[in-house]
Amino acid sequence: MRTSTQPLSSWLALLCALFSLFSLGVAVKENDFKKCHQSGFCKRNRDYADKAVTQGSSWQAPYTIVPSDASFNDGLFHATILKTIDDKGATVELPLTVSFHKSGTARVTVDEKRRQEKDIELRHGSQARKERYNEAEKWAIVGGTTVDVDAKVSHSGEAGIKIQYGPNSAFEANIKYNPYSIEFKRDGSTQLKLNDRGLMNLEHWRPKVDKPAAEEKKEGEENTEENKEESSVEPAGEDESTWWDESFGGNTDSKPRGPESVALDITFFGYEHVYGIPEHAGPLSLKETRGGEGAYSEPYRLYNSDVFEYILDSPMTLYGAIPLMQAHKKDSTVAVFWLNAAETWIDITKSKESLNPLHLGKAKTNTQTHWISESGLMDLFVFLGPTPGDISKAFGELTGTTAMPQEFSIGYHQCRWNYVSDDDVKEVDRKMDRHQIPYDVIWLDIEYTEEKKYFTWDKDMFRDPISMGQQLDAHGRKLVVIVDPHIKNTGSYPVIDELKANGLAVKNKEGKDFEGWCWPGSSMWVDCFNPSAIKWWKSLFQYDRFKGTMENTWLWNDMNEPSVFNGPEVTMPKDNLHYGSWEHRDVHNINGLTFHNATYEALLSRKKGELRRPFALTRSFYAGSQRVGAMWTGDNQANWEHLGASIPMILNQGVSGFPFAGADVGGFFGNPEAELQSRWYQAGAFYPFFRGHAHIDARRREPYLLPEPYREIVTSALRLRYSLIPSWYTAFHEAHQNGSPIIRPMYWTHPNNEGSFGIDNQFFVGSTGILVKPVLEKGKTTEDVYIPDDEVYYNYFSYQKMPTAKGKTLTIEAPIESIPVLMQGGHIFPRRDIPRRSVQLMRFDDYTLVVAVGKDGKAVGQLYADDGDSFDYQNGEYIHRTFRLEGSKIISTDDDGREKSAKQGDWLKNMQEVAIDKIIIVGAPSSWANKKEVQLETEGTQSTVKLEYFEGDTNRGAFAVIGRVGARIGADWTIDLA
Repeated sequence: MRTSTQPLSSWLALLCALFSLFSLGVAVKENDFKKCHQSGFCKRNRDYADKAVTQGSSWQAPYTIVPSDASFNDGLFHATILKTIDDKGATVELPLTVSFHKSGTARVTVDEKRRQEKDIELRHGSQARKERYNEAEKWAIVGGTTVDVDAKVSHSGEAGIKIQYGPNSAFEANIKYNPYSIEFKRDGSTQLKLNDRGLMNLEHWRPKVDKPAAEEKKEGEENTEENKEESSVEPAGEDESTWWDESFGGNTDSKPRGPESVALDITFFGYEHVYGIPEHAGPLSLKETRGGEGAYSEPYRLYNSDVFEYILDSPMTLYGAIPLMQAHKKDSTVAVFWLNAAETWIDITKSKESLNPLHLGKAKTNTQTHWISESGLMDLFVFLGPTPGDISKAFGELTGTTAMPQEFSIGYHQCRWNYVSDDDVKEVDRKMDRHQIPYDVIWLDIEYTEEKKYFTWDKDMFRDPISMGQQLDAHGRKLVVIVDPHIKNTGSYPVIDELKANGLAVKNKEGKDFEGWCWPGSSMWVDCFNPSAIKWWKSLFQYDRFKGTMENTWLWNDMNEPSVFNGPEVTMPKDNLHYGSWEHRDVHNINGLTFHNATYEALLSRKKGELRRPFALTRSFYAGSQRVGAMWTGDNQANWEHLGASIPMILNQGVSGFPFAGADVGGFFGNPEAELQSRWYQAGAFYPFFRGHAHIDARRREPYLLPEPYREIVTSALRLRYSLIPSWYTAFHEAHQNGSPIIRPMYWTHPNNEGSFGIDNQFFVGSTGILVKPVLEKGKTTEDVYIPDDEVYYNYFSYQKMPTAKGKTLTIEAPIESIPVLMQGGHIFPRRDIPRRSVQLMRFDDYTLVVAVGKDGKAVGQLYADDGDSFDYQNGEYIHRTFRLEGSKIISTDDDGREKSAKQGDWLKNMQEVAIDKIIIVGAPSSWANKKEVQLETEGTQSTVKLEYFEGDTNRGAFAVIGRVGARIGADWTIDLA
């Protein structure tokens, strides 16, 4: 607690803030968060853009390259950009590097020579670094930057240089010297251009010049507009009012380095749709922000924030930031990744290209974007595709792909704030079993601790956490506990004592430990930019130190934006200092990743000799967070609108490289009606991360508390999820291999179908061909599903062949007990059909294969399996099969053709007994009606297997069942249907 000297006004302000956090039914107070005009650097750069637009063709961008200073060698272009800063021709030097990579990406970095050389003065005696922040790549970038030494100059002269690079030299960068710009082409066609409209603006350092105070108005002198102008201390030119300090919400930012923003316009030529830049609660296809029908009035903002009960259809910032934007048009996708960790705003506008009157085609749409960050380097990567899959793969190579998860983590998670005791947890566990409702994980929010002190247990309510963990373990289940980055600042608490003694806390601008307020009251924040802090953090999770935890205990990181209840915009002051003396303004959006990473590292080995895949959930994230865990979309509400918003938000995470994503099922705030809760479970069964969660003031809503028929409806959705765990796990493996989304929007799966580019309420699950259209509206009993191709589609549940047509919508009956799920012909996917109460108890069950026969009579699919826990898969301890229906045969082959290891681990030995139980062939031809047996060949033996054919009727489509097959899942086999 604070001392008695704390001003009463501060206490009242804190009480009001805390009260607001517990008030239900009140949406986020938008006024607590900045709009662009309240963020000095955003307003300055928007005004700069307006000035350029107003001047039109007479606008002269003040950035040029001196040709004699430019050089290109071994895939690297170096030059100096000169920024003209006054009418006398004075300039500032801005070093430029353009690197071309073997991965096909190009990187453009602009620094500021004077700051680079530390030739500046800091105000207020600040201890901050003098350079622009240049360490974002330490956290975000893991590969893909090997320089392409085969890149070559195709033209060079006084006007600029053209460099060819990428696969078959199909990519080209045309660097223009005066004014500076870079045009990127693929196969000779312009895709995007940097500084196309001349809006580039890098605010150079300058000393603070104190102006004389305005003269007092003489007695009797009128306060005319002329006198006001004469008495102003503002310069006639640029508005300096937010250069040197800036206030918002009662907090003042000291800005010791003065103005230092970076801004750049990027135009995508011929691209009408852009996607990405999560996290926002809006449509997948991003809206315009300046003009245009239905446009937002504000830019998209990236500034990780604790936004309480966020509003929908808004560019307002949320909890995480991935500054990757993809632009897509028919048969072409390109992207840019803006590598900057500071507060960032992005404007989006669209313009139609004028056509020759004799041109019969439709006018092309160009998407114009304007990127504005408060500090740091101007540093971006350009991806030229040409497919969405190419972008996902290249971005995965650059920032890392999603980690292979613990297999249990793709089951169902049961959570609320809070289960009140260890007996409460045990009773929920027993009741889930009593009602035969599968789940894998139960979660504990902050109330499990003693007075919000992490790494402790409430001595009255959680007296025996080990017995709780043991009961869960006996049922094949796990426990997740929350640990946040704010450490309670109180006596007799070893964690805070060690944090202070070792100097591992975030500092304030004076270099002293920063103190703020969060759930524990007075708190300090661990600085996970510091390697020593990570090492210390790891020690806290050792089983013999975090007593009460076991091998089945995992972690949840919340509030890591970071959330500071009494801070500006509910976060840290920007002039706080982190390890290396970087200001918080420089690193804010990466902060959540550093904490998530520290927890991941801590979970890697909690006792000597143990090495298991961590499971750690985060709320705040940045590019690269996908390497260390899962995320969820934060504090949503129990209403239909938030259910609907969850789908595009999760899809956007997937195409932005972080596919292990979900939303609180049922809504965090409020009490969902039974219909809403049921529909949300049906949708949540197809979230990559599937967790039910509720606020402390919400009614208990475990699935077994629902009245019938809703309890059975929810149970059926959960069982559907569990039956498809092999397909989900295979999709996760594919995402781990190549960065692909786990649930895939229509533009990603069908990049040449223009009708699907704006669709964000239906999706495919991995490569399974399973197409899902959740019901997202109250009282709705039909759904319209858009069909993107001319393949055949079957109803997942009835096997009926659907009357589809490419580019048309198909109306499907969807009563409350039904989920609209289709199977696209041409796919094979694995299931496990024996009902179990957890994933762990399924791990050695036999498999079912479902074959959806394609229009051409063929089908293909995959299964990936490993032990779901260790890293042994990296040493070949896995099974990866490809299944094919070709002609009259179904064939299983090893996917990667690797040599089998003579030495097998325990998991592979146990898998020797796991087999294919049956194969269901949907769309089986009527010629099989009289067929009773088929031939199986596997491991040098032949046998006959029973085939049963089922004719279609008004309620069910035709299908055949082959079984029991009995072939080992890890073996090659062939079934001859002739």
